[in-house]
Amino acid sequence: MKWNLRMVAAQRDLWRPTEVLAAFQQVGFNPSLSKVAALWSGTPVTVRLDDLDKICAALNCTVADLLQSEPLATGQVAPEVGQLAVGAEEQAATGGPVRPVPRSRRGAGPRPLPPS
Repeated sequence: MKWNLRMVAAQRDLWRPTEVLAAFQQVGFNPSLSKVAALWSGTPVTVRLDDLDKICAALNCTVADLLQSEPLATGQVAPEVGQLAVGAEEQAATGGPVRPVPRSRRGAGPRPLPPS
């Protein structure tokens, strides 16, 4: 995904993170200046949906204006229909589901009771 906050802000004559913060505060969204600067300077790893809604309200835009889908990078393949999950090869080879094997305990005998 491509994050287009700077482009959307520039289309509204907002050229600095402090100006964007002022626009956010007008709609009741009060992030710190450092959070706004992080949103301004790069693609965030996560954005809360509530925050995204407030950003769109402040900039009078849509989510599609802020987030733009990009094609997958070279070397990444989209999952194909019918592609096996990890571990499914063993399941197909044995003819049944792969089940976890419990670990053996070091000491023999019953488990001790938890502390009271």
